[in-house]
Amino acid sequence: MRTFILKTAFVVGALMMIFSPPLQAAEKLKMSVIAPGTSPYLIMTTMATIVNQGQDKVDIKVDATGAATKHMIELAQGKIDMCMNSPVVYGFMKNQKAMYKKMKNAPELAKNLRLLFWFTYGQYHVVTYADDNIRTFEDVRGKRVFLGPPGGGAWAAAAQWFEAASGLKAKKDFKNVKASWSSAFQGFQDRQFDVLVTGGIAPYPQIEQLSLTSKLYILGLTKKEFDSNKKAYAVTHKPGREVGIIPVGIYGKNVLNKEDVYTLGSVVGVSVNKSMNDDTVHLITKSFWEGAKKAVKTHPWLKNVTMEYGVHDAGMKLHPGAMKYYKEMGVGIPAASMP
Repeated sequence: MRTFILKTAFVVGALMMIFSPPLQAAEKLKMSVIAPGTSPYLIMTTMATIVNQGQDKVDIKVDATGAATKHMIELAQGKIDMCMNSPVVYGFMKNQKAMYKKMKNAPELAKNLRLLFWFTYGQYHVVTYADDNIRTFEDVRGKRVFLGPPGGGAWAAAAQWFEAASGLKAKKDFKNVKASWSSAFQGFQDRQFDVLVTGGIAPYPQIEQLSLTSKLYILGLTKKEFDSNKKAYAVTHKPGREVGIIPVGIYGKNVLNKEDVYTLGSVVGVSVNKSMNDDTVHLITKSFWEGAKKAVKTHPWLKNVTMEYGVHDAGMKLHPGAMKYYKEMGVGIPAASMP
């Protein structure tokens, strides 16, 4: 009898294994983002971690290589699942301009992109070592300056800001340092050049790290100077750009500024292909925002990443799955952002 029961149990167990549905593996999604040492890298890798920890149906893998201009094309072609986007670059893509000028199908590809949320790239921090006695833009004349990787959007924006705020032109009035984000940060720590321009939401961890061991000064305009500078105002009010304000004291006593720093800010976002399943996008959006509330304690800059800002009209339509979540949360969505 005992043998019969054991055999029966074995058969039943085997049949259950055969006919029971297999456990669902998490859907693998690839997110492309620009290199470490940037605010988008920090925010989007944090987003991926929060989403992955908050549910078990999708698993986001981050690839931090390549340029955002290329990532947006790859996303539109369905080669990747998520990437950083920029309203400025998206406008170029839709209208076949700038880097997409020779790409005939760029406007058609642009139709495949949808938004999860916008976030502020942060303030352009123009950083110097205090003991170099660089206190104004004019003091930068003839110095060695890293504006961003050559040919990138950040480089162009920083160069425009320098010229608008001070009249100084890159490569003419100061020396242009060619480097990647990570090598530039290391180079600045090693005092290989004079001025580092990096973008991030204050308090930005890179600046906090630098200020632990050195006294710094952040170049920019005072409120009075900004209000009277029409060119600076114009640059900060272009599509995809904004005024960036670095509050005095936010980095502690080792950053010697005595007033708020008015500088350039810009808008970027996270996009998916319009064909991504609505339920998947809803889950990702929900998991991120719910997790971000808890993560503010360890990542204080997350308080500047908000749903209201995330849905504002910056030229790209929301994915229906993302819009569903924002509506559930009672967030007002501009008509232009509606799918």
